[in-house]
Formats: sequence, structure tokens, C-alpha cells
Amino acid sequence: MAAGDSERHEPGCGPAAGTVAATDRVLVLAEIDIAALHGLLAAHGLELIEVPADTPIPGSYWGEPEAGLVGHRVYVRGDTPVHSALHEACHLIVQPPERRAQVHTDASDSVAEEDATCYLQIVLAGQLPGVGSSRLMRDMDTWGYTFRLGSARAWFEQDADDARAWLLARGLLPA
Repeated sequence: MAAGDSERHEPGCGPAAGTVAATDRVLVLAEIDIAALHGLLAAHGLELIEVPADTPIPGSYWGEPEAGLVGHRVYVRGDTPVHSALHEACHLIVQPPERRAQVHTDASDSVAEEDATCYLQIVLAGQLPGVGSSRLMRDMDTWGYTFRLGSARAWFEQDADDARAWLLARGLLPA
């Protein structure tokens, strides 16, 4: 899928292949200040639910260890990639409350909403100590997100005006 490319856009802005090579490494929740993520999501009316290791993750669209969604809850484990937790949370943040309450597993609604979700996850990563937007974009590329310009950074910096405008129009970014 190519974010920002409506002709080739597939559902979801997640991994194209669905897996990461064993030698690739992305930041996982066990490596960050999870309290900061709890606070960030709570500020958006979401609840972060940590499930024990080796426990199935409810509402995981891509399968474990990817984050899952049920209503206003984001389910994760210590081995859940940070980019996954943020991506799924942003799916909920961009939705109106009446739709959010209905979500179970699949939150995607449109190409525009998917692009806005990708943009917002990059912005919110900048608010998490030890994560940051640059690291998140590298992890998105490593995991297999695909973008028309070849990388998350190139898309974010050069091709995401529509996603930013979508978020601004809904009051989800400061002007």
C-alpha cells in the first residue's frame, strides 16, 4: 500500500508483507516508558490495556504481536512494536466517538483516514520520551509500511499535505 496514493492504496497502512526479517529490529513497548504511552492515549480518551506475555492480543488486525482494538481500548504486550500501538491508537483518535465505540479489530474507513492515521502516529511519537518521530519513521520502513516516495520520512515531509489538512480540519492537530 502506498500512503497518499489513492490509485494503489490498499486497506490499512500496516505492513505490506506482514512480518519483519529476524535481523531487523523495531522498538517494542517493553523498551519504552509505558506510563508515558498510557498518559498520551488517556489524553485522547483511550485506554491502553497491557496483556501478559504469550497471551493473545484481543482485536489484533495483523496478528500478534501487533496491537489490537476494541472500542476505546488499545491492547498491547511488551513485545508489541511501538509503531503498532501508535498506529492502532491513531485509528481510534481520528474517528468520531460514535464510530469509535463500534470498533473491533478493523478500524480503517477510507484512504484519507488511513493517511491521517499514519501522519498522526508520526506526530504523536514525537511526544514519547525515547521514541521520537525519526525513530518511528525508521521503524515503519523496517516493518514494511510502504509509501509512494519510498519512505515514511519522504512521505511525511513531502507528500502528506492532504493527511495534515484532514487532521487540521477535524481539530486533531494544532494550527
